[in-house]
Amino acid sequence: MLKNSPIISASPEIMGGTPVFTGTRVPAQTLLDYLKAGESIDDFLDGFPTVTREQVIALLEEAGKQVIGTAA
Repeated sequence: MLKNSPIISASPEIMGGTPVFTGTRVPAQTLLDYLKAGESIDDFLDGFPTVTREQVIALLEEAGKQVIGTAA
């Protein structure tokens, strides 16, 4: 699970407990919304400079592992 990891954290004191990129106030859902709308990772990073490319890639890699792991 990604919540409360080096990638994603959730705390009632930050955005009411919404899962955010660790060390930021940027909800992880925002990245997914950008990608769903056809925007690029670069577009997302331009809009949210507190999130690093490494965090985005790590989130996508972990999500991919969880999807593939559940499909097997």
